[in-house]
Amino acid sequence: MSPIPARRIVAGAALYAAIAGLSVAFAGEREFPKVRTDLSGEDLKRVVDVTRPATDFSHAEQYEAMSGGGATSIDPVSKKSFSHISGNIPFDEEQRFRLGNALFKKLWVSAPSSTQASDGLGPLFNARSCMSCHVNDGRGKPPEGDQGSMSMLLRLARPATEPAEQEAIAKSDVLNLPDPTYGHQLQDLAVPGLPAEGKMAIGYREQPVTLNGGEVVSLRHPSYSVTDLGYGPLAQETTLSPRVAPGMIGLGLIEAIPEADILAHADPEDANGDGISGRAAVVRDHRTGEIALGRFGWKAQNATVRDQSADAFSNDIGISTPDRPDAYGDCTEAEARCRQMPNGVQKRLGNEEAPDPILDLVTFYSANLAVPARRKASFPETLKGKQVFYQAGCISCHVPKFVTRRDSADKAQSFQLIWPYSDFLLHDMGDDLADGQQVGIASRREWRTPPLWGIGLTKTVSGHSFFLHDGRARNLTEAILWHGGEAQKARDAFASSSKDDRQALITFLESL
Repeated sequence: MSPIPARRIVAGAALYAAIAGLSVAFAGEREFPKVRTDLSGEDLKRVVDVTRPATDFSHAEQYEAMSGGGATSIDPVSKKSFSHISGNIPFDEEQRFRLGNALFKKLWVSAPSSTQASDGLGPLFNARSCMSCHVNDGRGKPPEGDQGSMSMLLRLARPATEPAEQEAIAKSDVLNLPDPTYGHQLQDLAVPGLPAEGKMAIGYREQPVTLNGGEVVSLRHPSYSVTDLGYGPLAQETTLSPRVAPGMIGLGLIEAIPEADILAHADPEDANGDGISGRAAVVRDHRTGEIALGRFGWKAQNATVRDQSADAFSNDIGISTPDRPDAYGDCTEAEARCRQMPNGVQKRLGNEEAPDPILDLVTFYSANLAVPARRKASFPETLKGKQVFYQAGCISCHVPKFVTRRDSADKAQSFQLIWPYSDFLLHDMGDDLADGQQVGIASRREWRTPPLWGIGLTKTVSGHSFFLHDGRARNLTEAILWHGGEAQKARDAFASSSKDDRQALITFLESL
């Protein structure tokens, strides 16, 4: 085994140096701080110490089993393991969580309807409710056989060609440019009387990969296309990017990680020469229009849980909210029939189909879905796998732990030691995972490091074991072997390890 990368042994000192420094400017109009303004000097030293990477793998670290800190759920493992409330939430806020849960499950209907508080669906859409994609608050999967693609969709985008378009992306005014007819997303469902936009078609070819010791693993290479287009052809330059619905746990804790602590792990020019050059995503907050740090979505295209929720209401369900007020969602001017359909705005209720406080309640629910406690964190096989994970260099991107802001607006997320195993930065993952689509500053080869907490409960909660942004990996071993680009060395370290070490690493991941 190779030694633990030196950059991670000294990460605590580097973090302290970074957050004690000056600010970092982005997009020419906002400076992100390197200094944690929420902590005293004594607390800052405590945070640096407690987030220093492990070097002793003979036992579990203190509090390691509590992945979400005090917000961790200790409920028994079941298919509802991702649907529990934050463990430390104040009693007087539980009603907001339950109301948000009801709205998350709510089935929207087309307008006009006698159920006026529930109409406004579409007119083009991918799902009728949030829960339709995030079943049991878990991750989606690619369609199999004749099943629909309810929890997976195709994002559409074309390259910027005009100077004004390029400037808009550079200033984070837009993330990318839509297909002129079909918009930002292919909607495969429509209200009665309106044709859907089309259907996603997936083909796979198998490629064998031989690991150390002779074990052969087959990777499936996907190809994507669209059939049954309802409004004419896609533009020739439009790219297709498949996305499965991500899991919902721990979102509020992610939002509570200080910007300075995320930026401390960024190394866009690979100044230390280790081959890892994570970049911070720069986006605009939907509500304020201000430059913000992207944290959510496969390419970190949203800054807050509220942004992510408003985006899903608009693009996935076709429901307008105060943050995304267009009642026709992603319908374009070229889809004239779509924009002539009735909408669900009820003026007596508000100016949107989901007026306040609907978005607030769904956001609160989403932000307070608890991370489940670890299983077998102190078992010898798990600890062995943790050591292999560290020695392979996986923690260069899958940063184990952070401490959230002390002054977080939500008490359940305040000053918690959490273990997401992500740096929430953009990384080049190589050509095999490239989708050909720019999203803000994220290139066709870049993806946000997804958090790993809860990954071992995917089968239990979601009923499948498909991973990566498009579900091409059928298990964790395949997911690791798809890593390329900046993660190539870690992938190769796994492939060249002994079978026992590979199994130990998988056991560690299954404990998360």
